[in-house]
Amino acid sequence: MAQAQGLSKDTIHRIWKQHYLKPHLIETFKLSRDKRFVEKLHDVVGLYLNPPDKTLVLCVDEKSQIQALDRTQPLLPSGRGSAGKRTDYKPMARRTCSLR
Repeated sequence: MAQAQGLSKDTIHRIWKQHYLKPHLIETFKLSRDKRFVEKLHDVVGLYLNPPDKTLVLCVDEKSQIQALDRTQPLLPSGRGSAGKRTDYKPMARRTCSLR
């Protein structure tokens, strides 16, 4: 990451520590298989970077015991020497909300 961003390893370490990030403890990462993922990502990031005039941008995240979306399969239990495994989320139709 440091090399890709043109920063020192120490700088990346400080940023991770400041934000309590511990990517070295995460065994897996799943990127969405949604065909429109990049388009949706650009929409969301665009709202934060360049919000339209007179708008309020709210971010809602799922809580640990509240599933916002159904998963494709049930959570697989953890076993001796391995963490619990999660499956992908079921695709969700795009929703928009306009407050006027």
